[in-house]
Amino acid sequence: MSPYRVALYWTPPEGQPLTELAARWLGRDARGRWVPPLKLGLEEKAWEAITDAPRRYGFHATLKAPFRPATGVGLPEIERATEALAQSLTAVPLDLAVQSLGSFLALCPINPPDALSALAGRCVEALDPLRAPLTEAEIAKRGPNLSTRQADYLRRWGYPYVFDEFRLHLTLTGSLPEPARADALVRLRPAFDALVPKGLPLADLCLFIEPAPGDPLVLYRRYSMP
Repeated sequence: MSPYRVALYWTPPEGQPLTELAARWLGRDARGRWVPPLKLGLEEKAWEAITDAPRRYGFHATLKAPFRPATGVGLPEIERATEALAQSLTAVPLDLAVQSLGSFLALCPINPPDALSALAGRCVEALDPLRAPLTEAEIAKRGPNLSTRQADYLRRWGYPYVFDEFRLHLTLTGSLPEPARADALVRLRPAFDALVPKGLPLADLCLFIEPAPGDPLVLYRRYSMP
């Protein structure tokens, strides 16, 4: 079994005000470099609890969930497949806003275009031949609370939230009960919405790597769309 996992994410370009704000909010950037946190008035313990889960994954939207390479598949094969995939896709402009998504908060598209779902579906399918199947233990861990369709997707594609279950989101918090979620929304919405460019293009694919189980995922390489 491979000691590492890879994931196909999208994260906005480095150097943009939005990306820098997200790095400060999470306390780290996409490359795993720790940065002085911006706690938006929260006390240390509260900020740590709210950002602990998304901090490990970095500021990103999932296109192909983390997976172990199949037997005989190495990083070079994954890189070549990702580069070819990126060259076959067209950038999709997005209008993003901070929203509640279930029990957590994330930047989500407003009126997402059909082209976004099509792009995400291509990513799921294109890299799947390179993915090792989930173990029964992994399926069981994910399985509770899934719908029948989501459970089927988990077994077939390694992730339950694909195709018609997909909703692009860049996670900003872990699961929060009310009224903590409402309080976090009041803090995050003005800070982030002020820096989100209108029509921000999803214009590249980002290969992230988890070197060992439980390690933070870090940006390995970007692949630009033509």
